[in-house]
Amino acid sequence: MGRRLILRCRAVLVTTALAAVTAASPPGAAPPGATAPASAPASGPQSPSAGPAAPAAGTRPAAVTRSAPFDPAPARSSLERLLPSRAAQFTLVPVEEPASGDYFTVSGEAGAIVVRGTSPATLLTGVGWYLERVAGVDLGWPGSSVGRLPGTLPAVDGTLTRSASVPHRYALNDTDEGYSGAYRDFASYQHDIDLMALHGVNEVFVPTGAEYPYYRALQEFGYSAAELRAWIPAPAHQGWWLLQNLSGFGGPVSDRLVEARATLGGRIASHLRSLGMTPVLPGFFGTVPADFAARNDGAVTVPQGKWVGFDRPDWLDPTGPVFARLAAAYYRHQQERFGVSDMFKMDLLHEGGVAGAVDVAAAAGAVQRALDTARPGATWVMLGWQNNPTDALLSGVDRRRLLIVDGLSDRYDGLDREARWGGTPYAFGTIPNFGGHTSVGANTGAWVDRFHAWLGKQDSALRGIAYLPEATGGSPAAFDLFTELAWQTGPIDQKTWFAEYAARRYGGADPHAAAAWERLRLGPYSMATGTWSEPQDSLFAARPGLTAATAAKWSPKAMRYDAVTVERALDELLQVAPRLRTTDAYRFDLVDVARQALTNRSRVLLPRIKAAYEAGDLTGFRALVREWQAHEELLGRLVGSDQRFLIGPWLADARSWGADAEEQDQLEYDARSILTTWAGKGPSETGGLRDYANREWSGLVQDVYAPRWAAYFASLDRALVTGTAPVAVDWFARDDAWARGHQRYPTTPTGDPFALAGEVRAALAA
Repeated sequence: MGRRLILRCRAVLVTTALAAVTAASPPGAAPPGATAPASAPASGPQSPSAGPAAPAAGTRPAAVTRSAPFDPAPARSSLERLLPSRAAQFTLVPVEEPASGDYFTVSGEAGAIVVRGTSPATLLTGVGWYLERVAGVDLGWPGSSVGRLPGTLPAVDGTLTRSASVPHRYALNDTDEGYSGAYRDFASYQHDIDLMALHGVNEVFVPTGAEYPYYRALQEFGYSAAELRAWIPAPAHQGWWLLQNLSGFGGPVSDRLVEARATLGGRIASHLRSLGMTPVLPGFFGTVPADFAARNDGAVTVPQGKWVGFDRPDWLDPTGPVFARLAAAYYRHQQERFGVSDMFKMDLLHEGGVAGAVDVAAAAGAVQRALDTARPGATWVMLGWQNNPTDALLSGVDRRRLLIVDGLSDRYDGLDREARWGGTPYAFGTIPNFGGHTSVGANTGAWVDRFHAWLGKQDSALRGIAYLPEATGGSPAAFDLFTELAWQTGPIDQKTWFAEYAARRYGGADPHAAAAWERLRLGPYSMATGTWSEPQDSLFAARPGLTAATAAKWSPKAMRYDAVTVERALDELLQVAPRLRTTDAYRFDLVDVARQALTNRSRVLLPRIKAAYEAGDLTGFRALVREWQAHEELLGRLVGSDQRFLIGPWLADARSWGADAEEQDQLEYDARSILTTWAGKGPSETGGLRDYANREWSGLVQDVYAPRWAAYFASLDRALVTGTAPVAVDWFARDDAWARGHQRYPTTPTGDPFALAGEVRAALAA
């Protein structure tokens, strides 16, 4: 107790003294004892402009520009949440941000670590670097080994210095809230933001509460509150409404819910600003209800047709006389509730949008002018996806003030983003999962091969990284490696990185942990580029059929790596030293790898079941079906042993937002459907959205996936016995019944992960 008090007092005194010295330094001067950071690349090329000159997208947005050292208190608060028993041993020293961008230094004696940085978030990045490189532990997303830290933190050998090679370190897909959990509380978002800061992220998309400015602004344009609440979708589906793909699904929403979400979104944005991070807010580009033109003289709207079975909202012509007024109202209400930002995310004509007679270049210019009127000098963020942004769109805007977050950097080969987008600033991005699939793996080889090569190209327009999984919190190694790209001075050696990751992931070097992660590196983390950026999903979660190749319509149809690599990784993880098995990170990884090894066996079993059925081999068919069902039963128990694989908290969170039983049921359906049917029968079946977000979670395995296959195999069994055709099953009706149900599920795990993983190994060996 006395030791902690002495360290805390010492930290306060050192912080005060160093901050005073730093504050007296001239602008741009390095802090006392710091190594001068390496220069970051200059800002973007002066691309053809349709508007007045403005700060390039390669510079830090004005909303977080600092001319003097900042208050490190928010970083201190984050550190106390992340490392409550060790926070007092860190001294956090604010320094001015030089023209070359963010940097941090780490130094200090045992028990007295000094971190200097250019923002509260960068101070946390320095702490994260210390934890990984000096203390040898991991605080991942998810999984932690910080329990392995010694009572007195180890000293730093000299001074560690790292500079960000790019100004933009962006995170979160438009779909993240829907697939990561639209009903989380502020503490959950706050923890995620703290983790992102710890890993060097400085720009985060904030869609929470984005319905609020639409709700308020459109009441000034002829709509009642009740009409708008019926137009706004329930929270889990709002991401696709913001992309102009659908409206109304899961609604109507209540006024109380709109207000509560706006309050939460404002708190999220405020927390980001407190850490010197930029909240990237949704911008306005013309989404309106279908009858908007009839209610507003002079308005011209373009019907957007269908999106996988949904009626899309109309698009208000940005070049018309009404757009600027509605945009001004939208941004006014947004700023009143969410505060200021200088980065706004919006995508025109997303996934099949219709321009009609509208001049796309002129429309894009009008969208940018409306943004600039509301927030002068703001950066427009857009997703690089399919054919967007088009040449026509880019020709109408000041490209220096765009940032394209590329969703395809690691997916296809032969990419030349400078040529494709005419020198527009962009961020090297990845979408390593779609729908939040629980599959292990990512195209990490492309990350380490391409990022620094693209950054070093002559006339490179690369200005950032963009971590864009459709759901976060399921792939700690991928998140760690990808975010590190921006803080390494040169290309990362993939083999070395995974070896070092294995040593810190469980809080100590272990030959079996190293061997396990080497197998995972060679398998699911070294998938080939050219087709996909994510691994295959689970056949246990697929719609039953003897030729089933995928659960989600748009997922890879076959294995993307050698399944043996995962089985061998499981063998090695089970031999990790007992002293390291107590970490949260080990338990998560063990369940995840065992789950993946068991899942991969489904792709071996199903063809055998098909062959036995087609051969009329009833005995063989039944034996193989018993093996399949035994694997599913074991899978259900395995995923029930870890909090991160439970459906219970997901559903309990949704119900917690309801004011009464009726609203609780409504929101629970929103949360259940997004993972199963996704929507009503048309979009689900004809549109192909069913099981898009398939996950091997406890509850889904036992009550959705396993019963489907049991019913299917029973129909095939009867067909073999009677010599008749299998009876057709209404799969949507079954899934929809579950989605509309209210069965409660555990919110705490049960079972021993180590013993269950051992059962998986034995089952696979048999």
